[in-house]
Amino acid sequence: MIGAGLAGLSAAVRLASAGRAVIVHESARHAGGRCRSYFEPALELVIDNGNHLLLSGNHAAIGFLKMIGSEGKLTGPREAEFAFADLATGRRWRLRPNHGRLPWWILSKTRRVPATRALDYLTLARLLTARHDQTIAEVMDCTGPLYERLWRPVLLAALNADPREASARLAGAVVRESLARGGAACRPLVAADGLGAAFVDPALAYLHRRGAVVRFGRQLQGLDLAEDRVRALDFGEDVVELTRDDVVILAVPAWVGAALVPELTAPKRFRAILNAHFAISPPPGLPPMLGVVNAMTEWLFSFPDRMSVTVSAADRFSETPREQLARATWSEIAALTGIDAAMPRWQIIKERRATFAALPEEDARRPDARTRWRNLVLAGDWTATGLPATIEGAIRSGNRAADMVSTAQSC
Repeated sequence: MIGAGLAGLSAAVRLASAGRAVIVHESARHAGGRCRSYFEPALELVIDNGNHLLLSGNHAAIGFLKMIGSEGKLTGPREAEFAFADLATGRRWRLRPNHGRLPWWILSKTRRVPATRALDYLTLARLLTARHDQTIAEVMDCTGPLYERLWRPVLLAALNADPREASARLAGAVVRESLARGGAACRPLVAADGLGAAFVDPALAYLHRRGAVVRFGRQLQGLDLAEDRVRALDFGEDVVELTRDDVVILAVPAWVGAALVPELTAPKRFRAILNAHFAISPPPGLPPMLGVVNAMTEWLFSFPDRMSVTVSAADRFSETPREQLARATWSEIAALTGIDAAMPRWQIIKERRATFAALPEEDARRPDARTRWRNLVLAGDWTATGLPATIEGAIRSGNRAADMVSTAQSC
């Protein structure tokens, strides 16, 4: 196993649970990849490197947490509910899909977006039959209150790309597994104690209990590829020769995979995500997650000891000074919460290549898990999962890679 991000960890856990011998090589000094927690000295707090939302319908992610014994680390409302605020007008509302598949909630003014009609919501069904080469703007109207107050913020967060240019097929996959399945699949869930406590630390403990080996600081330099198999792993300081029974799961970022595997077709364009963290407790009554429109802030997450802002498709801020970003987001937090205080300790995290760009042409470049080398399998949210680059997609890719290994070894 090369890589201990969520794709690699999920593959390793699945194989270890089946009694397979597992060795994980990770280039960093920690596991989790883009989904991890760490102590931030500027805040004097443990934070996540990015804010991640799961839904109750994310069956692979929840199944992974059940297997490693940390399902209880996710918290959320008993029913599907999403709070929103318009910073320009001060208006607030809550989207509340009903539990079942029949969407009667769109008939209720108190459950749907203000200034929208029930018929407006039916346009979303067009995404379910979209072609691979279509953008969202080619399939549905990207104007009006419903788009600006719901579809744009939700699809922007899910795809990490401007919805007007993003893949309609990937948007349809998000809708198919959430709203199309009813509120039972749409309850928002967050790891209140951190991503590390929910996804990473329990996974490493699970692997340790089952005899798996995890080696950190192991940067793979190259693959010795000959005929139809990988013969060795080159780590620079040493080379690991593989037996005829060994299988390699390459669970690394897209650009690393493209550099290691000849002629691999993989996404080439990526999008940034910006997160702003502030060491201050949220005021009473603030929802755990607040969607914001007409602001730089897109989602405001509230934790017991901090508040965090997430901005997707944030390439436009790549050259903006960090303190300027902190002051801008703090100003919006103050307006949204009524906090009358100087800006607290803060930290800005810019992840320049957070996800592949979820455009039709980049989606078409995503490779299958299977390669032409019979003992080399790919995993990662950038592979052809059918989903955008999400936690759910990463874990599904790891599960699929592990299943392919198990099938190959049992033949």
